[in-house]
Amino acid sequence: MPILNKRDNWMRLMKGEIPEYIPAYAAWAASPPFMRGTRNPDGTGTSIFGVEQVIGSGIVPAAMPKTHDFILEDITKWREIVKVPDTSDVDWAMLANDAQNAHNPENPWGAGCGVGVFQTLVALMGFTEGLVACYEEPEEVKDMLNYITDWMVANAKQVLYHYKPEYGAYGDDIAHERNPFISLEMFRDIFAPCWRRYYEVFAEAGIPCTMHNCGHFEEFIDDVVNMGVWFWEPSQSTNDLLALKARYGTRLAICEGFELRFFDSAVTEEEVRALFRARMDEMAPGGAYCNFEFDPTGGGIPSFTPRQIEILSWTWDEFEKIRYSYYN
Repeated sequence: MPILNKRDNWMRLMKGEIPEYIPAYAAWAASPPFMRGTRNPDGTGTSIFGVEQVIGSGIVPAAMPKTHDFILEDITKWREIVKVPDTSDVDWAMLANDAQNAHNPENPWGAGCGVGVFQTLVALMGFTEGLVACYEEPEEVKDMLNYITDWMVANAKQVLYHYKPEYGAYGDDIAHERNPFISLEMFRDIFAPCWRRYYEVFAEAGIPCTMHNCGHFEEFIDDVVNMGVWFWEPSQSTNDLLALKARYGTRLAICEGFELRFFDSAVTEEEVRALFRARMDEMAPGGAYCNFEFDPTGGGIPSFTPRQIEILSWTWDEFEKIRYSYYN
């Protein structure tokens, strides 16, 4: 039987150490409630910038900005439209206490207070106009994102001081599963400086950080590792994860979910289990690898079909059988 609990075992990944067994991750980081804006429990409502959120489609439907009637049509007018929330009167000690009381002590303790600056840009303007603005008015885009980042950094310092997290968290989806939405050059010029300023709050305190970024993200990994990121999720298989693992070793923990889209409706239980074991045998040796936590007894994700839950149940059962066999 393992000696380390879930919390301590996962934190080994965040420190570049070999865990006792393959961890499972479930996005435990706390965030101040005001970061939700006026959203409803299902994610609909409005963001902190007043952008209406709707439920998107997909295997895991999530709240996303509506795709019409954007509130910022001209980037040069952003100062009239974009206002960060006033957090000068926030009782940070109370928020931290509430978060700690709601936290399961078996899970790692993380926290963050950052909004994805790329996602904010395209939420305010739409993908087309947001990307055009990056080409036509890059200095205006930078001014707006730095204004938002000033606010993020100030609040992240409060989170660090009051929440006292074991790790910092941030996410800003800049990629589709096949390609990034922006070039590496544009990323480094416009977006990376904002990310870096946020991550520095934690890195300067010696706190490792996570990065949430879906899709084909591998060409940005050098940059984010240098910012203080130790854990990347979800590391989708459209990236060359074996090459990244060989390149970074234990310096970057890869959290890979077994993606449902790779299974057709006729796949058998034996095939699922065999494929899962083969992937674990490729990725687990040497540490720096993590799976997503899935509790089939909890009903999975409501949008999943019974068949999808069945397939995930097989992978989770197989994971539980083999996760302790790699490092002892």
